[in-house]
Amino acid sequence: MTLPDATARPDVPAHGVSLSEAIRVWARVALLSFGGPAGQIAVMHRIIVEEKRWVSENRFLHALNYCMLLPGPEAQQLATYIGWLMHRTRGGLIAGGLFILPGIVAIMGLSWIYALFGKVGLVSALFFGLKAAVVAIVLEAVMRIGKRALKNRIMLGLAAAAFMAIFFLGIPFPLIILMAGLIGYVGGRAGMAQFQVGGGHGAAKAGLTDAESLLGEEVPAHVRPTVKKTLRNAAIWLTLWLVPVIAVLAAFGPGNVFSQIGVFFSKMAMVTFGGAYAVLAYVAQQAVENYGWLKPGEMLDGLGMAETTPGPLIMVLQFVGFMAAFRGPGSLPPLMAGTLGGLLATWVTFTPCFLWIFLGAPFIEVMRDNKALNGALSAITAAVVGVILNLAIWFAIHTIFAQVHPVAWGPVHFDAPVPSSTNVWALLLSVAAVIAMFRFKVGMVTTLTATSTAGILLYLAGWIS
Repeated sequence: MTLPDATARPDVPAHGVSLSEAIRVWARVALLSFGGPAGQIAVMHRIIVEEKRWVSENRFLHALNYCMLLPGPEAQQLATYIGWLMHRTRGGLIAGGLFILPGIVAIMGLSWIYALFGKVGLVSALFFGLKAAVVAIVLEAVMRIGKRALKNRIMLGLAAAAFMAIFFLGIPFPLIILMAGLIGYVGGRAGMAQFQVGGGHGAAKAGLTDAESLLGEEVPAHVRPTVKKTLRNAAIWLTLWLVPVIAVLAAFGPGNVFSQIGVFFSKMAMVTFGGAYAVLAYVAQQAVENYGWLKPGEMLDGLGMAETTPGPLIMVLQFVGFMAAFRGPGSLPPLMAGTLGGLLATWVTFTPCFLWIFLGAPFIEVMRDNKALNGALSAITAAVVGVILNLAIWFAIHTIFAQVHPVAWGPVHFDAPVPSSTNVWALLLSVAAVIAMFRFKVGMVTTLTATSTAGILLYLAGWIS
């Protein structure tokens, strides 16, 4: 195919896409990135592959499969990967940075409103409606991922074991993922077909070929890994990630809320396999029960914010960091502390995402056909289904019931709902949201808008307080 003449302008690479054009395209992708990773990846595919024809179908899916192996939001990492592939490190920073910028601004604004007015009339009613839809959204995520991941009895068994481990035994999420990965790695390395159920978001389909794409068939020179580039990228991104955390620890001590935010969300950045839904069960457990940063219902409010704004769903962690610092500001004004806490949580959540791409992407070809790694990915994805099911039940219990009763039999312990504390309107809105999304295929944003509006109307009618 004929490519644009890149020699006429020195800022235009051989594939003909200038950096200024890339900025416009990635800004458009960012502003349309609603609907969680499935919706975000679909938007990216439509614009980058079908419309702009930057990369081929196979290259897009290959990059996506690699991002699925990583902790963190795969859609943001996929944007970073393709941006890096097209325009080196600058392109990766632009694509990945723009992908999260609208979410940072939106969640911060909503966090301010929530902190100042969250318990006031209409605002509380708005979030009451959001919680009901979130139950349906998380259930839909269980179904969507389950259909792709649970292809045989071993995968079903791993999902069931993961659910029981976290729901009934309280085993930490990172340990569950580690064990699943080890099982999958061993099974894949042994050549067991049950562990080769496929990675990514579907098998490759006929579409744009390498030769037809603007990037072409050749591997760009900057993609090839070298020892120098590997060490440089590791040094730069580890410094950017860890130095602020170490500085906060040294200045304020480990008991300070900012130190806790830096350390806790740095840990989350290393174990967020499976995206936001999977890790939120663990975050909720720690933020509510261990640190006391949030109340159970407030975690639902934060997820509702992330669902209705562009960007990765994991952006809800900014809300958690904001509320943690807002409620433990020390000598700072609460809103200033909350803003800094939210930004710190965001920094340590997303800086590692750039590290994983810039450090690991040059070696992606080595990983492409590795059966052991594919087995680990398949097992982790199956376990994530069980963890998300736990999250759905946790959300449903704390949305529909005002009280829970702790149940303990030896090592088994869980919270059982108290039927007499049922909130009838929350139950009805949750059921309506489930019917709308599952039976009538109503979109997520439409469902959230409808339940939020219903919450406001119920408040105005005096039926909820």
